[in-house]
Amino acid sequence: MAATHRIAKRTAIAAVCAASLAGCALGQSGTRSGAGTPGSAPEKGKAAPAPKTAVRLIGDGSTAYTGAQPHLPRPERLKPGQKPPQFVVFSWDGAGEDSQKLFSHFREVSKANNATMTYFLSGVYLLPEEKQDLYRPPQHSPGRSEIGFNDEQGIADTVKQVRLAWQEGNEIGTHFNGHFCGPDGGVGQWSVEEWKDEISQAKQFVKTWKTNTGAKNAAPLPFDYDKELIGGRTPCLEGQKNFTKAASQLGFRYDSSGVNNQVWPQKKQGLWDLSMQLVPFPGHSFEQLTMDYNFMVNQSGTSTQGDPDKREYWGDQMRDGLLQGFRRAYDGNRAPLVIGNHFESWNGGTYMRAVEEVVEDVCTKQDVRCVSFRQLADWLDAQDPKTLKKLRSLEVGEAPKKGWASYLSADPAPAPKGVPGAPAARQ
Repeated sequence: MAATHRIAKRTAIAAVCAASLAGCALGQSGTRSGAGTPGSAPEKGKAAPAPKTAVRLIGDGSTAYTGAQPHLPRPERLKPGQKPPQFVVFSWDGAGEDSQKLFSHFREVSKANNATMTYFLSGVYLLPEEKQDLYRPPQHSPGRSEIGFNDEQGIADTVKQVRLAWQEGNEIGTHFNGHFCGPDGGVGQWSVEEWKDEISQAKQFVKTWKTNTGAKNAAPLPFDYDKELIGGRTPCLEGQKNFTKAASQLGFRYDSSGVNNQVWPQKKQGLWDLSMQLVPFPGHSFEQLTMDYNFMVNQSGTSTQGDPDKREYWGDQMRDGLLQGFRRAYDGNRAPLVIGNHFESWNGGTYMRAVEEVVEDVCTKQDVRCVSFRQLADWLDAQDPKTLKKLRSLEVGEAPKKGWASYLSADPAPAPKGVPGAPAARQ
């Protein structure tokens, strides 16, 4: 892809991100999640394809209304005493398809493991380089971008993957545009109004890719992006405060720009806080953010091509850390596990291998649902607020002492026979 990440220019920024465990996004990305689907187990067949609907083009025909999204399950409220499913969200920053073909690869990995994911599309990946001056980034001159722009083939390939991903039930979120980090006009310095402008431009590049590329006869993206877009993740996890204010006013439903422990989410600024989380870091006393970039920085520093002899170990270390975090939730409080990644071949692609092995390990387990952020938000919105409050009271890895049936029952479960409070034995 024409966009190349200028890591050397941002060494100092990367060091700060590593120290704070903030997942700096330096790559492209995409996603699908889910061994199952929110609200209903996949084997029950609750998620049916949408009925066929006539295509209604929007604007210049870059996007179109094609009806309800296929394979999007209807969320169901937990019944009294029912154990929550274990949600896992795999998400990808700056989703785009380039010569590595990682977007298309992980679409296939998802389908093979009953998963759906969230792909955070960078708007400039649908803007050709010769039209770069159409992008007017806040606090920067027109046509500037830290991740470059795209070419005709890259845009066509990315559009194809976005189209197929959505039709398969995945979510298309946003990673915004120019990926500006740090103190010099970075997103952390942007006002609420500047964030609104950036979001508007990210939408516009998706809604006008045909005009900007001249591909008038190409098939449209099969969704209304103004309605499809309900969340995102900020570059380098910066600027969350003003972004969430802007996003809330624009009707977004969630944000994934923070760092959190493995606990059940709550709303902030009216948005579900679906932050990435800290999980065990094998071989270390501290925990690690669930993002490939952060594992890399704590293994090979800012070098994306570290010691070849250590790459397999580094990938295993990421895989095992994510799996330990998964098991801690699965056997404990059942808090959703949120994982962030990039479509990059850092350190020989070892992190892509690690993520794929995690998908294959967890997404087919009983009670596990690898889902998109949209599906998770739908499920959370469907729950009794009192139930969610009880779930949030559980600490990291903490399972209810008397079991889920008692903890989430409408009435306390009866005490087992032979202990104080148990019903008297019949004569």
